[in-house]
Amino acid sequence: MTIKEIALAAGVSTAAVSRYFNGGSLSEEKRKKIKKAVEENGFTPNALAHSMRTGRSRQIGVIIPDIRSHSMSRVLTGLASVLEARDYILILGCTYGENDREAQYIETMKRGGMDGIVLMGTVLTPYLRETIEDCGIPIVVTGQNFKGIPCVYHDDENAMRDVANLVLAKRNKIAYVGVDEADTAAGKSRRKGVEKAFIDMGRDAKNIPSETAGFNAESGYYAGKRLIEKHPDLDGIICASDHIAHGVMRAVKESGRRIPEDVSVTGVGDSWADMISEPQLTTVGLYYNDCGTVAGNLLLDMINDPDRVSHINQIKLGYKIIERGSV
Repeated sequence: MTIKEIALAAGVSTAAVSRYFNGGSLSEEKRKKIKKAVEENGFTPNALAHSMRTGRSRQIGVIIPDIRSHSMSRVLTGLASVLEARDYILILGCTYGENDREAQYIETMKRGGMDGIVLMGTVLTPYLRETIEDCGIPIVVTGQNFKGIPCVYHDDENAMRDVANLVLAKRNKIAYVGVDEADTAAGKSRRKGVEKAFIDMGRDAKNIPSETAGFNAESGYYAGKRLIEKHPDLDGIICASDHIAHGVMRAVKESGRRIPEDVSVTGVGDSWADMISEPQLTTVGLYYNDCGTVAGNLLLDMINDPDRVSHINQIKLGYKIIERGSV
């Protein structure tokens, strides 16, 4: 069966069928008609012939730092919903936290014929910036605001400022458990938000009791223990992620104190575990799924309209404060 025959079966033009298979602009009505005709007739376009004819592989490279991350899985879900609806295949690469591998994956994916790349960014090294700028195919970064690079990111600073103000309104001796500040979003921006909240409340923002943890509950647990040992009068602990917060909650309980009666704890991320912890965790809800869909649409725009590649779109998403039982 040919594209022309599919067009006749769907009652649309051959150009519309071509746009359908190429991920181009098309009304939802026409897209449904073509999809129905394709499915009813068992039509499968020849991928190699399509690639040779259009110069596109219909494959998108996706680079993530941690395959176990709940937030990353939500971004991937949103991204996949957009790309798979346009008949693109996602090719996944995981750096396992080794930042140098990001640039390596970009170069490998470019050589492998990817039409575009989504990078769930962590640290922008000079080498990574150079690799992105010299890549030659569209790239969109998620989760970080990298200057001069198309990206979709969260309002980490203001989100952290607002959740910290909840704790500051009720507590006197408050600590912060952050992450490595080489990560601009989760590290620097979230710490800056906490400091601004202290300033908002007329508190000393320069001497906040602090610890650094990894993005996991075990690391949060040990960070919490260190804080409690150093500052036994703590009555509030603000955490840069939900996983860290769950570890901190365990440390607080082991010290013989109650949450929230004696100590308030907050996180960031609105993970599934927040609803089954005791008490349920007060946190920041970030729009991870939306981050994926917005990034996917932005990347497709760049792929389908080469002139848009030169336009640097940087899209900041909102957040919501979710008050539960830990403050």
